[in-house]
Amino acid sequence: MIAIIRASILFFRKCYNLGVTETVGEHIDETAELNLETVKKRSIKGVLALTGRTLVLNVVSLIAQAFLWAFLSPEQFGVFWIVSAVVNFLVYFSDIGLAAALIQKRDTPNETDLKTTFTVQQILVIFLLVVLFVATPFLRTKYSLTQEGIYLLYALGISFFMSSLKSIPSILLERKLQFGKFVLPQILENLFYNLSLVFFAWNGFGIMSFTYAVLIRGVIGLITMYALSPWKPGFSLSVASLKDLLRFGVPYQLKTFVSVLKDDGMTILLGSILGPLGLGYLGMARRWSQLPLRFFMDNVTKVTFPAFARMQDDKDHLKRTITRSIFFITFLAFPAIVGLVVISPLLVRVVPKYNQWIPALIPLAIISIDTVFGSFTTQLTNALDATGRIKTSFKLTIMWTVLTFVLVPVLAIKFGVIGASVAYALVGVSSVVAIIVAQKHFHFSLWEGVGKTGISAALMGVILFVLRGLLPIELYSLWILLLVGAVSYSVLVFATIGITLLDDVKKALSATFRK
Repeated sequence: MIAIIRASILFFRKCYNLGVTETVGEHIDETAELNLETVKKRSIKGVLALTGRTLVLNVVSLIAQAFLWAFLSPEQFGVFWIVSAVVNFLVYFSDIGLAAALIQKRDTPNETDLKTTFTVQQILVIFLLVVLFVATPFLRTKYSLTQEGIYLLYALGISFFMSSLKSIPSILLERKLQFGKFVLPQILENLFYNLSLVFFAWNGFGIMSFTYAVLIRGVIGLITMYALSPWKPGFSLSVASLKDLLRFGVPYQLKTFVSVLKDDGMTILLGSILGPLGLGYLGMARRWSQLPLRFFMDNVTKVTFPAFARMQDDKDHLKRTITRSIFFITFLAFPAIVGLVVISPLLVRVVPKYNQWIPALIPLAIISIDTVFGSFTTQLTNALDATGRIKTSFKLTIMWTVLTFVLVPVLAIKFGVIGASVAYALVGVSSVVAIIVAQKHFHFSLWEGVGKTGISAALMGVILFVLRGLLPIELYSLWILLLVGAVSYSVLVFATIGITLLDDVKKALSATFRK
């Protein structure tokens, strides 16, 4: 993590020392919101803030989840994911890209722009809340929701409304590059949410634990955001302003719709097929398998996107950088994914209250195939977007969405949770198409980026699997497996790559950020 932060700082420093100043200057009115020197300083601070935020949020969430796996049942998790997916799907339609348009807008937004966006958002939010209220009887019947589930649905709706109220203050912070202030409400929201959720779950509140935690999170975030970025809400509706913002907002929103449909839309559909219990097992398996990506991949893709964009005219350099960035991600993610799959059966038996998650172990192992492919194909689609090939990456997203909606429901109906897991794995395998497409454009080395780390992680998995069968089901066995995994993987990677390993890791960071 420290290496990522240092590399991120290096990138921004070099950006402003290697000719990027003129490009930035063309897009920034130094007499308006910020002068150029302020942009430089705040960009560096922004990378630190965003990277630190990701680390803090992931660590807090993981610790909270460790308690919740013991205090809440799979069925209760399933209800939460169903209801959350319904509300998240509605949230998508509350913005129509206006927030992104304000952030992207070259000139400083005036009060008319801000109030027009705020007015349209509130109209959409209120309309969607009415839809949510009217649809409650249908949702209750469709997903067998109890009254507690309905209360959670309404709490998420209220939280949705509070989130819309803070959109303009958060946009103003982003435009000013004040990410230190921007991430503080998110950290506080996450901290209070997880603390309250664990507290209520510990005291036996069940599904209502989510309800109270969601409301507390909404209030904390709203108060904090307005304290850090004061803005007096007002209403206005300028047709000219709206048209100008929609020119960017609509295409942007359309691009994200497919992803929302693939994730939350599928969760809603699976809720009616598998029920809360089955969705609880499947949802937990997916979240467990994706933990390594949240820790290791997200920050790298955020940083490499502008780096790829800057070097898109230098094909040789771009090829090397893509290969090295993929190597860096897989070097960390592969052993974490394999280790999680091998060690989790022991973990759920060591902690008695985790026994309820045993049915999620096979789905976890199967879905991890999707995670393995996602760990490096995400970087490839990132490179396609950064080099202006958005149509290509959009077609790939369409492909994955169609496959998801064809395979997952069919196999879920026929084989239940296991079938849905296999379907997600098959969708992951279809990423071979993305590899072929990206290879035609960038000619990167799949062997250098994925092959060596993949073989090392696989061999480590075999060692851990054999050792796990020899160890007793005790807590200290977990620590032995973790230690042996770390040592064996280090030795295997060194044997595969040789003494250039450390140099390759350094180059994977530094080459990404030099011109």
